[in-house]
Amino acid sequence: MVSKKVTIKNPTGLHLRPAGELCKTAIQFKSKVTFAFAGGTSNAKSVLSVLGACVKSGDEIELICEGEDEEEALKKMVEAIEAGLGE
Repeated sequence: MVSKKVTIKNPTGLHLRPAGELCKTAIQFKSKVTFAFAGGTSNAKSVLSVLGACVKSGDEIELICEGEDEEEALKKMVEAIEAGLGE
């Protein structure tokens, strides 16, 4: 298991479009990809789970990747978030 804390930079947080981009990135990997926020854990491969976390701009989440390609998954997830998830 590997994890890293990242700050959401999108001006409107993880609304539908960036949540979709986050899921699209997570789905590419065999590893379980989740994130911890506000005392809960969300499945990064589920748009509804990501939207349900209500992550706003400036919030810090902890990405957690667990599985055979966990290192690569974490690297790509962090890159996607830091690049603004298509926004």
